[in-house]
Amino acid sequence: DMLDPERLIQCPLVKHHRIRARRFPYHLVKCKESNPEIAKKLATCPFNARHLVPQADLSDHIMKCNDKAFMEQDVVSRSCEPPQEQLNNGSTWQAPPCDEDWETELLEGSESTFVW
Repeated sequence: DMLDPERLIQCPLVKHHRIRARRFPYHLVKCKESNPEIAKKLATCPFNARHLVPQADLSDHIMKCNDKAFMEQDVVSRSCEPPQEQLNNGSTWQAPPCDEDWETELLEGSESTFVW
């Protein structure tokens, strides 16, 4: 199951490293620091930072990446929403008229003090 946090994933930097999915992002950071020469030869996928591929294979990976569909779907759903500036600047809402006059009420009000 791809969503199982206990499944084992092979490290793209050191092939004999097998890491639990829930620890994988932390392992990548540490493994990149420990293996800078290998890390220099790998490129990070723009759709999923957990995908490290050889730099020469990046364009091929981008075309086939499963996470690309999620990004495209997110872009499409955002394009269907009205632009945020229209919501903020173009609002036609007006406050209803207010008949309250607190100063007058205070002067006309009773002389009793508020008791809790």
